[in-house]
Amino acid sequence: MCGINGIFAFNPSANLPDRKELLATRDHMRARGPDAVGEWWDAAGRIGLGHRRLSIIDLSERATQPMASACGRYQVTFNGEIYNYPELRTRLEAQGRVFRTTSDTEVLLHLFDLKREAMVHDLRGMFAFAIWDDVAKSLFLARDSYGIKPLYTASDGWTFRFASQVKALLAGGKVSTDPESAGIVGFHVWGSVPEPFTLYREIRALPAGHTQVIDEAGPRAPQPFALVSDMLGMASPRPLAIDEMRDCLRTALGESVKAHLLADVEVGLFLSAGVDSGALLGLMRDAGQQKIRTITLSFSEYQGTSDNETPLASLVARQYGAEHQVRTVDEAEFQRDLPAILAAMDQPTIDGINSWFVSKAASEAGLKVALSGLGGDELLGGYPSFRDIPRWVGMFKVPAAVPGLAWLARSVMRHSALGRNNPKARGMVKYGGSYAGAYLLRRGLFLPFELDTILDPELVRDGLERLQLLPTVDSTMPPGARSSTARVAALESANYMRNQLLRDTDWTSMAHSIEVRTPLVDVALLQSVGPMIPQLTGALGKQLLAQAPSVPLPDAVVNRPKTGFNVPVGSWLDRKPDFDTALRGHVSRHRALDLMRTFATGAPALAG
Repeated sequence: MCGINGIFAFNPSANLPDRKELLATRDHMRARGPDAVGEWWDAAGRIGLGHRRLSIIDLSERATQPMASACGRYQVTFNGEIYNYPELRTRLEAQGRVFRTTSDTEVLLHLFDLKREAMVHDLRGMFAFAIWDDVAKSLFLARDSYGIKPLYTASDGWTFRFASQVKALLAGGKVSTDPESAGIVGFHVWGSVPEPFTLYREIRALPAGHTQVIDEAGPRAPQPFALVSDMLGMASPRPLAIDEMRDCLRTALGESVKAHLLADVEVGLFLSAGVDSGALLGLMRDAGQQKIRTITLSFSEYQGTSDNETPLASLVARQYGAEHQVRTVDEAEFQRDLPAILAAMDQPTIDGINSWFVSKAASEAGLKVALSGLGGDELLGGYPSFRDIPRWVGMFKVPAAVPGLAWLARSVMRHSALGRNNPKARGMVKYGGSYAGAYLLRRGLFLPFELDTILDPELVRDGLERLQLLPTVDSTMPPGARSSTARVAALESANYMRNQLLRDTDWTSMAHSIEVRTPLVDVALLQSVGPMIPQLTGALGKQLLAQAPSVPLPDAVVNRPKTGFNVPVGSWLDRKPDFDTALRGHVSRHRALDLMRTFATGAPALAG
């Protein structure tokens, strides 16, 4: 896990890149890679690559990046892990390829030499990387299908820049800070900035599951190579028996966990009281890991309530023989950390505090890598949205098609107690009749018709036009899918999980130099389990997950009501209202605006 960056003056008339900019961008990401640092420039000085390394596989200096191919034609800077690199290396060696390191990075160089852009189809892992071809004078970028690892780009028509963080690009001092209305509006709609937008018009995220080529003609349009929505659209040709699904899930999960344990350092686990992380612990034991350290957060505010994760997490740790650590977090520590949290937050978000403190605890324990149960709800139908969205669509599909009815309903509801207290009730007829609209109702922070009350109306109009809100959400569903479960799984995976959960996990963990791995967010697992997702209705998916370890999870965990991975930020901020609910996301929505103002000096002015 690392921080990567680069500058390429692709236009022959462009000024040569400034080394100070490259280093300023790279070193802004110091926490992402405290173990080693590197830079590379081509002979003409038109392209520079930077790298900061968190050493996980092949800890020696020979694996330092940017890394050159043996022939000198290619240079790579890489962030992530390729979990199937041992098999790829064996295959490449059988073809006569010679390796100088035991790193997964070197596999990328050999694959690119053999297959060019098609290499991405061979990769299992989380990744964002750039490869320079010194003969073709072209730069190749790629990002994994789920978007686990971030990659941001900026082009002014003369020079192309990329980095692992938005703030890193800004730290170089040469990227425009002109505001992006779609990013600002998108944050207020979703509570996170939806890709590919950021708060800045010149900076874009390379979309998940895409590659991009930049040469002397400039940046080409990003090209998709493997989209989660497509994989979720592959239904099984026949219904599977429960035993078949259980065996398939157990095998696929076991393979994913084993792959995610590949490391030259110790791998721990973030353990909650839920099924997802508990099952991972059992599967880690099944995979043969002898020493397993687990970390759970504890809060005095939750003692004696259903939100207290500690008792059940401790029970699961004892069942699987883990070395369990309970880390207590209190209000005083939160207040001390808040400036650092806001400084590390790469883009504004209404979540992430839980990930900050569990990553901090892992760092204090001396870990560099930890598994997380993130992704289980999206894959196996664990959210209420899997029930609510299809129900709303069924209820409102016909009323939503009646011209003028949505406007009339909203007007009437505006004057009712329910409508005043619950703006989403006013939008139910307008949005509830489609999957994209119902998803907006389920996950949205503000609905479009509310935005004029908190933002400049002209900014709202421009932002909504650029966002193309509902068509964009609709495009993340499997084409032609008939299964409501598969549709919601795609919506949650390609929106909430990608734009908020994965991004928050990245910036919070990297701020503490921790690599978080997500075995339940894995393309090979999705390809195995995806065809049976339409059958995983109700609680079946989570029940099968609980039975996946050879020693199943205890009933107390399986039957526990879902509470989420909570932190009592709400009660802490009630006593310090300056930041109100911008960091808790589940109470009043209107003070999320304060986070935007606090987040970055010079952020676009917002009304409200």
